[in-house]
Amino acid sequence: MPTQTLQIPTADGQADAFAAFPADGERHPGVLMYPDGFGIRPVLREMAQELAGHGYYVLVPNPFYRHGPTPVLDLPEYIGEEARPAIFARLMPMIEAHTTDRILRDADAYLEFLTARPEVGPGPVATTGYCIGGLLATHTAAAHPGRVAALAAFHAPVGAAGPDTLHRLTARGHFGHAETDLTPEALGELNTTLDAAGVDYTSEIYPGTVHGFTMADTDAFDAAARQRHWESLLALLGRAF
Repeated sequence: MPTQTLQIPTADGQADAFAAFPADGERHPGVLMYPDGFGIRPVLREMAQELAGHGYYVLVPNPFYRHGPTPVLDLPEYIGEEARPAIFARLMPMIEAHTTDRILRDADAYLEFLTARPEVGPGPVATTGYCIGGLLATHTAAAHPGRVAALAAFHAPVGAAGPDTLHRLTARGHFGHAETDLTPEALGELNTTLDAAGVDYTSEIYPGTVHGFTMADTDAFDAAARQRHWESLLALLGRAF
C-alpha cells in the first residue's frame, strides 16, 4: 500500500499530511479524513491504509499545523486514562483556537490539494472524521456542497456545527455516535435538524460505546463498534461513488 507524507499549502502556512492509496496506478475517489484531537499517529495511518485498501485515495491532514508539524503533541503508544489530563491540558487551547474561520480556510486548501492529486479521479470527494475531526468534516461538507458527495462523522460533536451549517448539507451522510456522547433526546433533536435540511443520512447511537470507540490506542476502543463503523462508512462511500 503506497503512502506519502505531504505538505499542503494553506492561507496560513503549510499543513503536513499523510496519504494512502491503492498501488494499481489507477485514479480513485478521494477521501479527506480528519483525525481526532490527538492527531496523526500510527492508528490513524493504519485506518487510512485500511480505507485505501478498499479503493480510495485517503488524505489525512494535520489540523493543528499552526502549532507545529506531526506529532504536535508527544503521545504515549497507548493513551490510557492516566495520561489524558496532561494531554488535554495542551490540546484544548489548540481546539479552542481552531475557529470556524480557520476550519473553512483550511477546508478550501485541503480540497483543492486533494482534487488535484494525480491519483484522484475526477468528480466530487468524500470527507470523514473522528471526534473533533467529525466536526471539521461536517463544516467542510456544508461549505462545499458541489465538491463533497459523502460525509461521515464518528463520536463527533456534530451538533456543535449549528443548524445554519447543518441546513447547508447536501452530501449523503452517516453519523455514528457514542452512547456516552448524547442522549436519545439529543439524537432526536439532531436528526430533526437533518430531516429539516432534507439530508440523505443515517444517524445512530452505537450501543455500549464511549467517546473515541474507533481508536485502538485508547481505553475507549471497542472492536465490534469499529467494525460497524467500517461497514457503515464503506456502505456510504459505495452509494456515493
